[in-house]
Amino acid sequence: MTIKVEPFKNNIGASISCDLKLVDSKIIDQIKETLNNYGFVCFRDQNLEPGEYLKFAEQLGKIKEYPMLKDLENYKGITVVERKENDKGKSYGEGWHTDSSYLNKTPKYTCLMGKVVRNDQGQTLFASQLASYEALDKITKDKIENLVGIFSSAGPISATRLEREAEIGTGRSKDFVAEHSIVKKVGEKKTLYLSPGHTIAIKGLAEKESKDLLKFLFNHQTKKKFQNSFFWEKNTIVIWDNHSVIHSATPFNGKRVMHRIILDA
Repeated sequence: MTIKVEPFKNNIGASISCDLKLVDSKIIDQIKETLNNYGFVCFRDQNLEPGEYLKFAEQLGKIKEYPMLKDLENYKGITVVERKENDKGKSYGEGWHTDSSYLNKTPKYTCLMGKVVRNDQGQTLFASQLASYEALDKITKDKIENLVGIFSSAGPISATRLEREAEIGTGRSKDFVAEHSIVKKVGEKKTLYLSPGHTIAIKGLAEKESKDLLKFLFNHQTKKKFQNSFFWEKNTIVIWDNHSVIHSATPFNGKRVMHRIILDA
């Protein structure tokens, strides 16, 4: 089996055509290479049962526990990301972030599959942090090269999961704080690793200097020129590299159900 890769605008994201039930190690390597180049990839028309979804994901990396919500019954490693008809708050994941950056070992990849989706139910925005880092001036690059961010599970994005935590939470929602370098390498390129939804301070900087620098970097990393939008359909799977893109759900109404898996490299 061969795959066909079609890059999206500005080379942020790409569509891959293949049957994920039939992938082998060669195809997995091609998918990872495409993720290195474009940050996120999508696969349309993938009617995978939960067991098949897990089997595919295990070829990409080691399935990682999500500490906030209970797993899908009988399928350890799949988190149900749901919005219900009567939900009052923001959509789950609405606001710029990178997944689980408050863990000491952060997930490399996230897989998200549309299970119950209407065509008018919003999109996911992605912003390339390879592009945002490259666009920084040399003075700023030198300034942040060795800085460390403090990431918290109680950051602003936490408000978007409150309704689901009330139903299927694990009871560990405010226990996680981690420190990570804010400049990472993906392949041979450098990337800006900051999560506006989780990063609460820069280690070692005075409070005002930390806030000012974070405000500048948050505004920079989410500029329109680094963004691309993805529109959801049922049975679509999107995979993204949490080290090279940040993402945000957009507002929508009505019931929507997604199945999510996070993976170590």
